[in-house]
Amino acid sequence: MNRERLTPTRIAAFACPEGKQQGFIWDTEVPRLAVRASGSAKSFIFEAKLAGRTVRVTIGAVDVWAVGDARIEARRLQTLVDKGIDPRDERREKDEAREARKSAAEAEKREQERQGHYTLRKLCEAYVDFLDAQGKGRSARDTASVFKCHLYQGHAALCDTPARDVTARQLATVVRKAMEDGKERTAGKLRSFLLAAYRAAVRAPFDPKLPAALIPFDVIANPVEPLATIPVRAGNRVLSDAELKVFIEALKDSPMDRLLKVALLAGGQRIQQLLRARAGDFDSKTGALRLFDPKGKRATPREHVLPLAPRAAGIVADLSDLARKRKSEGKTDLLFSSFGTRPIAPETISNRVTDIAKDLKGDPFQARDLRRTAETMLASMGISRDVRAQLLSHGISGVQATHYDRHSYMDEKRAALVAWEKRIAAIEAGEKAPENVRRLPRKRGAAA
Repeated sequence: MNRERLTPTRIAAFACPEGKQQGFIWDTEVPRLAVRASGSAKSFIFEAKLAGRTVRVTIGAVDVWAVGDARIEARRLQTLVDKGIDPRDERREKDEAREARKSAAEAEKREQERQGHYTLRKLCEAYVDFLDAQGKGRSARDTASVFKCHLYQGHAALCDTPARDVTARQLATVVRKAMEDGKERTAGKLRSFLLAAYRAAVRAPFDPKLPAALIPFDVIANPVEPLATIPVRAGNRVLSDAELKVFIEALKDSPMDRLLKVALLAGGQRIQQLLRARAGDFDSKTGALRLFDPKGKRATPREHVLPLAPRAAGIVADLSDLARKRKSEGKTDLLFSSFGTRPIAPETISNRVTDIAKDLKGDPFQARDLRRTAETMLASMGISRDVRAQLLSHGISGVQATHYDRHSYMDEKRAALVAWEKRIAAIEAGEKAPENVRRLPRKRGAAA
């Protein structure tokens, strides 16, 4: 056994004997300490006997450990041996503890990353994507707009909170803020959209119709349910004959103005449904325009056919010809399009109506008020509630409508639209409503 007092110089000069895999030089000061050379690698080791068995522990590389520190560690290990403790067990326990800490740190990091990805903001965005994938583009845009303006802005910290950790009290504060800003209708929408997003996330693991992207949010309860509902006040704005006359006169020949003309002449149709209409949805022989109504909880949009009266049919026929020509040029075949390349944005239509209303310098009105005006006037003309429901595609539900009533109402709808176009023409001419026409009173809360 080669034994010398270990010094940096001797350690540097020491090399593994030629022809051997390893060599040792033992310290005279701490007899159980040695330097082991194996190839070009050198390290301090400790070796002792415990219960008749050799125990060898590597302390560390010589270029990392100083000789003095290696001696201190060797004496500590000797103390363990003297107490009957195997230093290798201690080393193993330390390694296991270190690995446990490392695993815990990695798990915490993964959880932080998971929480950073599955936040309230990400849940809302995933829900908007789901609406869009379901073909509910208008609802998706409306929902995204409300989230952006009344959740993301002003509530950044909450939006970055894991969706599953958000509380009812926190969301109540968000909805309350919209209420206090005087936006009661928007507050109601915000609560409704949040409720739907969380409801989808809760049900996603159990409903294959919902996107798998919602499952990792790990939402098990809906924090929006305790929030009180906010009833949406029904509008009651109805344009007078004089206001409607000025509104019609303000419409020119732009794509959005032609859309508004058709919506009005067709009895007050929903703008969103008209925006989805394509060239193939119009039958030039019968003058029928096919729309699709996705509102409600329908699995597929309901087909809504309008037998247009001559004036509206003429406008749509021209638009259909233009759309077919655009399609042959590789552009969109939508009936109502901006520059022939994309749909008209609903916000553009709303802004156009608002601008015309401002020019009238009277009570303001919005696009949905035109629909209410049309139905109110149709009712005053004696058009029955059932026919109006078929004409405007609303309130058609229940067992009777879904399973038994297969009448198309085409004749009734055509007669109503012909009479309605005559009434519009009379309004444009400044004629008063006939004496036998019974006008309905403007009741607060009248449904559109």
